[in-house]
Amino acid sequence: MSIWNYVVTAHKPTNVTHSCVGNFTAPQELNLIVAKCTRIEIHLLTPQGLQPMLDVPIYGRIATLELFRPHGEAQDFLFIATERYKFCVLQWDAETSELITRAMGDVSDRIGRPTDNGQIGIIDPDCRLIGLHLYDGLFKVIPFDNKGQLKEAFNIRMHLLTLALYVIGSNISLIAPNFERCNMMSMWEVGFPFKLVGPLVNCTLSGLKNFRFGYQVSLWLFETNNSSSLPEHLDNGADLLIPVPPPLCGVLIIGEETIVYCSANAFKAIPIRPSITKAYGRVDADGSRYLLGDHAGLLHLLVITHEKEKVTGLKIELLGETSIASTISYLDNAVVYIGSSYGDSQLIKLNLQPDAKGSYVEVLERYVNLGPIVDFCVVDLERQGQGQVVTCSGAYKDGSLRIVRNGIGINEQASVELQGIKGMWSLRSSTDDPFDTFLVVSFISETRILAMNLEDELEETEIEGFCSQAQTLFCHDAVYNQLVQVTSSSVRLVSSTTREMRYEWHAPQGYSLNVATANATQVLLATGGGHLVYLEIGDGTLTEVKHEQLEYEISCLDINPIGDNPISSQLAAVGMWTDISVRIFSLPDLNLITKESLGGEIIPRSVLLCAFEGISYLLCALGDGHLLNFLLNMSTGELTDRKKVSLGTQPITLRTFSSKNTTHVFAASDRPTVIYSSNKKLLYSNVNLKEVSHMCPFNSAAFPDSLAIAKEGELTIGTIDDIQKLHIRSIPLGEHARRICHQEQSRTFAICSLKNQSNAEESEMHFIRLLDDQTFDFISTYPLDTFEYGCSILSCSFSDDTNVYYCVGTAYVLPEENEPTKGRILVFIVEDGKLQLIVEKETKGAVYSLNAFNGKLLAAINQKIQLYKWMLRDDGTRELQSECGHHGHILALFVQTRGDFIVVGDLMKSFSLLIYKHEEGAIEERARDYNANWMSAVEILDDDIYLGAENNFNLFTVRKNSEGATDEERGRLEVVGEYHLGEFVNRFRHGSLVMRLPDSDVGQIPTVIFGTVNGVIGVIASLPHEQYVFLEKLQTNLRKVIKGVGGLNHEQWRSFNNEKKTVDAKNFLDGDLIESFLDLNRIRMDEISKAMGVSVEELCKRVEELTRLH
Repeated sequence: MSIWNYVVTAHKPTNVTHSCVGNFTAPQELNLIVAKCTRIEIHLLTPQGLQPMLDVPIYGRIATLELFRPHGEAQDFLFIATERYKFCVLQWDAETSELITRAMGDVSDRIGRPTDNGQIGIIDPDCRLIGLHLYDGLFKVIPFDNKGQLKEAFNIRMHLLTLALYVIGSNISLIAPNFERCNMMSMWEVGFPFKLVGPLVNCTLSGLKNFRFGYQVSLWLFETNNSSSLPEHLDNGADLLIPVPPPLCGVLIIGEETIVYCSANAFKAIPIRPSITKAYGRVDADGSRYLLGDHAGLLHLLVITHEKEKVTGLKIELLGETSIASTISYLDNAVVYIGSSYGDSQLIKLNLQPDAKGSYVEVLERYVNLGPIVDFCVVDLERQGQGQVVTCSGAYKDGSLRIVRNGIGINEQASVELQGIKGMWSLRSSTDDPFDTFLVVSFISETRILAMNLEDELEETEIEGFCSQAQTLFCHDAVYNQLVQVTSSSVRLVSSTTREMRYEWHAPQGYSLNVATANATQVLLATGGGHLVYLEIGDGTLTEVKHEQLEYEISCLDINPIGDNPISSQLAAVGMWTDISVRIFSLPDLNLITKESLGGEIIPRSVLLCAFEGISYLLCALGDGHLLNFLLNMSTGELTDRKKVSLGTQPITLRTFSSKNTTHVFAASDRPTVIYSSNKKLLYSNVNLKEVSHMCPFNSAAFPDSLAIAKEGELTIGTIDDIQKLHIRSIPLGEHARRICHQEQSRTFAICSLKNQSNAEESEMHFIRLLDDQTFDFISTYPLDTFEYGCSILSCSFSDDTNVYYCVGTAYVLPEENEPTKGRILVFIVEDGKLQLIVEKETKGAVYSLNAFNGKLLAAINQKIQLYKWMLRDDGTRELQSECGHHGHILALFVQTRGDFIVVGDLMKSFSLLIYKHEEGAIEERARDYNANWMSAVEILDDDIYLGAENNFNLFTVRKNSEGATDEERGRLEVVGEYHLGEFVNRFRHGSLVMRLPDSDVGQIPTVIFGTVNGVIGVIASLPHEQYVFLEKLQTNLRKVIKGVGGLNHEQWRSFNNEKKTVDAKNFLDGDLIESFLDLNRIRMDEISKAMGVSVEELCKRVEELTRLH
């Protein structure tokens, strides 16, 4: 049964909805704060660029995000209001690097009609009040007292609902735009459902001149229906107001064809090229320059020319093109952040001189945004048993396809067959050489040295001073242009320039060296019998400084320098046999500082001292694939905050490597993993390779930043992808892809897309395009008719026909029709890489959905479900012939089938379940959900449970009640699960982002992937009941320990919520909350372990297994 579901985010939201700039983390630090609907990110502006400081979830959809500075404060506070009428004021705590809540509250009213155009909120720059427009006709005021504390909120009634402007003194606060009728389908998917989600306006209240605490408000009111009172230059399409701060004061009214400045004593207007301005950003504190971003991604600079405080005119200049902006934040020194909902966000620089194309815009950095994900498919392109998600992302000119896969890829540059590799090290030819020259490869009874020749090929070479007839235990570059080689009998010091031996230190009589490690100035060795020997490297000498006898044999060593001195270490990590411990010794005197027993019977095979983001750790890998990590106190050598993860089943060897100037750790084993740090948390990302026995960095001139990797029978040199859990490849299309489908047989994708023509008479062109599934090049295009949209696409085959076809459903969206009355079903075959139209069938409406159904084609056309048979005509051609249908929907938008059952998601009427009767050749309704849900996606989880998403950002499941006693009971789909996701889901698909290894517990758990408007890729996993019960208890305990940012409540946030009701979530678990258990410190973990009656190790193991679902 798929009743018990676990919902987790595989890719966080990337659609930027709000951004602001101020001194939040310290009085002298400039911060950019970015809201991505349900998360906020805090960045610090540094000379190197934006440095992330914090990324936290908010238990709500952010409607307003503003920085403000109450009187007497040295730095800014952050005000957040959510779409479910909660608000909070946050302050930065520099000591803990966390957010603390200064104020919180609820501003909902028991009665009131929510605004159609989304909520807007503003803060008076003098910090006397916060203004919110939440309900039609009401303006909510939260006043500040003179100490900067918030007082009780109250409403001011706005009697004129046809309000165009609402001005307090000489400055503007709110606007209600008249929203044009829009095409329902495309607005719905990109994130404008009928309840327009997201503010269309974003205004700031500035300089409330006439505001006294007696609340005398002076208003300018222009009624839109009486245009004689409007200034004659005002545009009908004006829906953006920009307050101009003192000394100039006044307001800018941004229209589609004109921009007007007006204040109490001036009125200026200039014509502009027709455009819809989506976002603005103020450049100067005095408000004389503004950046405007329009719907086509063009960035303009608007200048208010003035003599002292007298405004003399307006000037506008085109700067260049960016992503389509949803927010613009001017940072400093001509650097601007462009936040986008429709494309990648960007950090740009505005240059004084234009480039060759006449643009003043230079893109410094791009931030990937998958939103809005309008459609996607799950494919296994590499045929390795690992799913990849290919999304239709972005909109309009920023439309693209994104290929998303889990894990880090290694891009192979060269490889050579070599059996039996026991170890690898890279060496340089001199201390100051930036690149590696030699690759030392060790075998059971010999050592071979490879080097890059002049043709950039790897060939065998000699280092005369090295012993090549023995296995090398360790190698390293040393000071004074020397190289160190350790074998079982001796330590050799060799000149890296002449390649001759300069010194040899022999193992004590009767002992052989078993384990060795070194850095540029120190060597640490272990012989049989538990002897630990410490040597120091001089110019042509090796000096034995200290020798300790330990009670047990030594299994592994490390002296990687992570302290202040980059070439020598003050600490040594030693792993022990017999008592299964890891010990920290001080250098040079080899005093034991710390001893940590690891527990269990498995010996430590590899230890590593390392530092991530300025924090020191000790990593300790065991012989059974487990890895322990400890925080390491560099001054005391103390180990704390022990955590254990399972990376594989075989022994692990740990090595550091660097990529993009950051150090990471590679754990080589049967499931190779990269360990890295983000937001001061250790993260583990699997590498897309089968077993790896050894790895070492090999940064040669020919292959910069590469890794040498030894796997079964071969040595590979390759570069590594960006270090992150999900990898995203972008295929920019320059047009808006709205539907996608993959066809295995022809190795192609087909998409329905639309292109906005800027110059032509006809503004939109729609196409069916065929792409190669490896190169993603367009290989064939079929243009649709004028006004014809592609609505659905499917790859299928029919009974009695071996061919595989692409079927496309379309609609003619005519300006004068409310709902399409005409459409087509087009059937294509791919021949020689071209789309050939085989059959077309006219329909009486939009073909919203197509499904393969028992060798036939099932179409959802407006309010009807229609079944077509594939018929052979006498002349050998094919046709689609209508067999039967089913009426009774408002609009059948989403259809899924299983066997003879058909599940329909309706525009307004939730789910219905139909069945196809073979004998009668008819489709009948079997059951329905009688709740009114406006559906956005549906999927069948199993024979009896169906999953739906609706337009209030909720998920729910319904159950077919086949055992019901009466017809009435059997005819009702019973709601069994409810959950507030906080995301608008456009599509569910069965599949998985990870390699499903049959040996793991999660290998058997069925998963569904979803994609949303905010660019979230999520996974819904159906769990066995006992696992669900265990995790539900864990979630309840986590709620007590982990408090939401701003005091927002997790239980309320996840409660199913629509206009009619709010009920607690049931039969859904929040995987993001549950997996955050792994980030807790040890004290909080112990607290939860006590409440659960389960050991911390067991809890970690069970939660880690879940992280493998994505």
